[in-house]
Parts: sequence; C-alpha cells; structure tokens
Amino acid sequence: MNIKDAKEQIKNAIIAYFTKDEYGEYQIATEDQRPVFLMGPPGIGKTAIMQQIASELGVGLVSYSMTHHTRQSALGLPFITKKNYGGREYSVSEYTMSEIIASVYDMMEDTGVKEGILFLDEINCVSETLAPAMLQFLQYKIFGRHRVPDGWIVVTAGNPPEYNNSVREFDTVTWDRLKRIDIKPDYNIWKEYALDRGVHPSISTYLDIKSGDFYRVETTVDGKSIVTARAWLNLSDMIRLYERNGISVDEKMVGQYLQDKKVSKSFANYYDLFNKYRSDYRIDDILSGKAGEDVKKRAAGAKYDERLSLLGLLLDRVGGDLRQNYYDEQILTGERGIFSSIKAKLEDPSASAPQLLDEVISSKHNELDTGKRANSLSDDKRRILHGTINDLESVMKALAQAGDPSGSEAFEVIRKWFNARRADYMGHVKEIDSELENMFTFAEDAFRDGHEMLIIVTELTKGFYSAHYISRHGCSKYFEHNKELLFYERQNAILREIEDIEL
Repeated sequence: MNIKDAKEQIKNAIIAYFTKDEYGEYQIATEDQRPVFLMGPPGIGKTAIMQQIASELGVGLVSYSMTHHTRQSALGLPFITKKNYGGREYSVSEYTMSEIIASVYDMMEDTGVKEGILFLDEINCVSETLAPAMLQFLQYKIFGRHRVPDGWIVVTAGNPPEYNNSVREFDTVTWDRLKRIDIKPDYNIWKEYALDRGVHPSISTYLDIKSGDFYRVETTVDGKSIVTARAWLNLSDMIRLYERNGISVDEKMVGQYLQDKKVSKSFANYYDLFNKYRSDYRIDDILSGKAGEDVKKRAAGAKYDERLSLLGLLLDRVGGDLRQNYYDEQILTGERGIFSSIKAKLEDPSASAPQLLDEVISSKHNELDTGKRANSLSDDKRRILHGTINDLESVMKALAQAGDPSGSEAFEVIRKWFNARRADYMGHVKEIDSELENMFTFAEDAFRDGHEMLIIVTELTKGFYSAHYISRHGCSKYFEHNKELLFYERQNAILREIEDIEL
C-alpha cells in the first residue's frame, strides 16, 4: 500500500472510532478500538501523514518515539501506598502516571481538545525491559494502572526487521489486536504531496528522470546507503534557504542528506546544470510573454533532461503564485464574514470598531496558539491565520488614521479597505491568468503538442492549488490541451520512457 492509501485507511478508521451512539457514547469502546499499526521503511512519511490527519480532522496529536523511552518513563515510577483489606493494613506498590499518558491529559487541559491521536513510533524497537509492558499496552491501552483517555485513538508505527536490527517480533495474540497497514515507497504518490508542499524544482525534475534514486535503504560494501522521502524534503528546504541567503549548494551539503555517494554526486551535478538552465532561460521573460525566438529555439532543440528542468522552473514559479492566490482567497472569504458581523454590531452606538476588531484578532491568535500546541495546525491554516491577523491589524491602522470613527462611518472605512484588498487580489488573478497563458503559448511554440505539454497539463491537474485555481477562474488553454492530449491514457507510458533517460 502507498502512503496516500494508508492515510485514507487511517483517517477512515479514526472517523469510525470517533462515531458516537444516540447516548453520546463511543460506538466502539476505547478498549475495543484496535490500535493502527503502520509497518513501513524509515523516512517514508508515517509521521507526516499523522500530522495531516490531525489537522484535517481538527483533533489533537501527541507523538512519541518509543526507542527513547525506558520502562520507568513509560510505566511511571513505583511508590508504596497503604490499603486496608479485611480490617488489616497492607503496603502496596503502585505507579505514578506514565509520562506518555500524562502528556495526553496535559494537552487536553492545555488546549481544550478532548479528542485526538496518540502516535507511538518505532513501537517494535522498544527496550527489552519495556517490551512486556508495550505488548500489554497494545492489547489493553494501559500503562501501569493508567488507561488512554476516551476519545484518543492509538496509532503506532514500526520498521520491518530488514531495516532495523532492534526489531522485536510480536506474538500472534498481539497481532490479532492490531489494524496492520503495510506501506511501501511510491515516488509518484510522494510527488503529488511534494509539489503542493513546494519541493524545490531541481529535486522534482531530477526524480522524474531518476525515480530509482527516490528511496534507498541498504547495506553495501561501503557501508549503509540511506536516501529517503524525508531526506529529499529536508534537502529541498535547505536548498531554498541556501539560495535565499546566497549560499552555494555543493556536493558536501547534498551528501549530508542523501547518504549515498552515487546519488548525492549525481544530484549535485544535476543541480549545477539546473542552475545554468535557470540563468539561461530567464523564466520571468517567458511568463511575461517576452521570450525571444532564440530561447524558444534552444528549448525546442534541448535534450529531455534540460526540457524537464525548464518545465520544473516554470511550474515552480507559477505554483508559488497559485499557492499564494489560494491563501489570499481563503483570507478574503473569512474576512468578509468577519466584517459582516462587525457591521451588524456597529448598529449599537456604544460599539467600538477597534475593540471589535481587537477581539477577533485575539481569537485568531488563540486559534493559532491552540493549533500549535495540539499539533493539529496545517501549514496552510497557519499561513491563513497569520495573513488574517496581519490584515485585521492593517484595518485597525486605517481606522486610527481616520480618527477612530464610530457606527456607519467606521464601517465605511472598513468597506473601503476591504474593496481595495479585493481589487489587489483580482489584480493578482489577472497576473496569474497571464502567466498561465504565456506558459502554454511558450510550450506550444517550443514543443508543439509533445510530451512537455502533457507534463504541464498533468502537473496542473494533480496540484491542489492549481486545480483549485482553474476550477474557480478557468484557463482556456488548459482545457483545450487537456481535452486534446487524453493525458491520463498516455501518462504512464511517458513516465516509463523518462526513467530510461540518462543525464
């Protein structure tokens, strides 16, 4: 199963576990809810999908790596208490609350979130002293004498024995109490997530050519070779930051993430070529419709890896604008509701527009802080909240500059600010329309209706932000080529051809 399918399976199970009957009780009692067990190689994205699920369901997430725990930290410390049995007093050993169970209660108290996911990673690599307690936990959701609170779903993860010498095999009784999901690396599925996340185009285009380099965890004569999905994502983030700060990306830095000499050298060489293409092709000129005939001629005669790099640069630049457009749209939609509510409240002569705005800003800050503490805040939601707060603070400044008017006069200031903000947004929409038009026109002139057009249409179709934009604002050339290319039927065959190409 790939990571995308696994995410869907886990999400569906959690939704089912959260289902309540007519009396408000969970349909399946906590002790009868089988923990989910994700079995898959390291760095494949198991932790990442848990964060996504928590964000999408609006629940809390508490994560632990079990290899870092001792028997004492998992079970709690023993202490002696007195109990009376049959009229006689006895000394009895009890345990303090487990650090893991306590962290769930801490989150509930700290955030007010009553439902969530307790995610325990590397569950089959626990120490020998903790193993019996771990098996008991998987069967009964109890550490010591303390149980996972109702409303919290247990999801666990582990590595197959071929990836970790510390793996302990579970017995039949334990396996029979788990929902086991086996996951394997899948580049095409990862790429869908990577493109929306804004993975550096040098990485996505390199892996389009060299998909066999996407995942490697093996032992060779030179030692361990480790290249994972996590490594590519981390490398992408670092490349972006190096470029922003004018720091050179070299093979030494690449090798710190891609721990395979052949792969790191190959990608480092490709990155140098990629930078040359970025300089030569002048992406801004292409997207503004000013590409010269010399650029079109070079693209038409370029080798396929160079064409892929060019497409990656174009799609990355347009993709960034499409992502920001999505954020702006969500921010404006939310603000329209906020300002409508404020307008109604301003009919009260005693109401103060700055005070009303300040209350909303405070609630947004609280939502932001709560989401961070609950580990359930997606990057999109975080950016939208920050953008909304910045906008509302800008409205506060506009009111102050107008002398803090009241009633309808205050709302008129808000209305003018909002209309200007919306006009700015629509101006950006026109810019994106033009960029998309110019990208397709350039591809038509340089590549006609070849594989490159297929890639453009496919990437725009798969991307969340691009698909959202096109569904809202349209794109005539996209629909024209989508219909002509029948890209779904041709995509797999072309990807197989790409895999055979050498740099």
